Amino acid sequence: MNQLPIFVNLSGRKVILLGTGEMADAKRRLYERSGAVVVDDEADADAVLAVVALEDDEEALAAVKRFKARGLLVNAVDRSALCDYTTPAIIDRDPVLVAIGTGGASAGLAKSLRQRLEQLIPGNLGDLANGLAAARERIKRIWPDSAERRKAIDAALDPGGMLDVMSESAEANLETWLSMPFANDLSEVEDMVLSSADPDDLTLRQARLLGRADQIYADDSVPGDILDRARADAERFDLALWDEKPAKGLTVRIRMKT
Repeated sequence: MNQLPIFVNLSGRKVILLGTGEMADAKRRLYERSGAVVVDDEADADAVLAVVALEDDEEALAAVKRFKARGLLVNAVDRSALCDYTTPAIIDRDPVLVAIGTGGASAGLAKSLRQRLEQLIPGNLGDLANGLAAARERIKRIWPDSAERRKAIDAALDPGGMLDVMSESAEANLETWLSMPFANDLSEVEDMVLSSADPDDLTLRQARLLGRADQIYADDSVPGDILDRARADAERFDLALWDEKPAKGLTVRIRMKT
């Protein structure tokens, strides 16, 4: 990962945009959609970001240098080497945002991924997010312990769960889930037999298990790149600590605690 993706609150804040034409217009629409006030006065002292969409290379480089000398973070359109930050392809399910970036390598690739994912992500996902936000205190009362609360929410949002994020009916199921909160409690131990040491060879199910794991047992033969697919707060142990050893092979033992 050579960039840190962050979401910036720009509502009511000024962003300088230099340039005209199709790309400049697209950037203006994007920033205004986020609530920013887009200005073309390079000298504006209240600006928090700068966008350079100039056609001429020398003019663009000079403008980038001037902005950086002022301490502003700069996005230089179609000049990734000059950028302090890049703008991603966005899937908007307000308040849920999915951002896809390539570090400036290929805007076309990011666009293609966005178009594919747009077809998969339900249009009412934002309603589920708002419903969960409105039910936050109720959820805390049902699961006072934060660890138990996190596991309950994870299980509900999992594929096939009552609040499966890829299901159009998830938001409609929210009240049912809150009324019967312990209907889908899970307690599992799973052995993941890996086909290779390449994390790209993980199956979708194995990737989901890693994302849910509370504890991970693996020996030194399992590459860190695979274990890094798990949650950062998952506990990690040597597989030798488990009395009952799994079958031979490249294996990760996953435990989801009750």
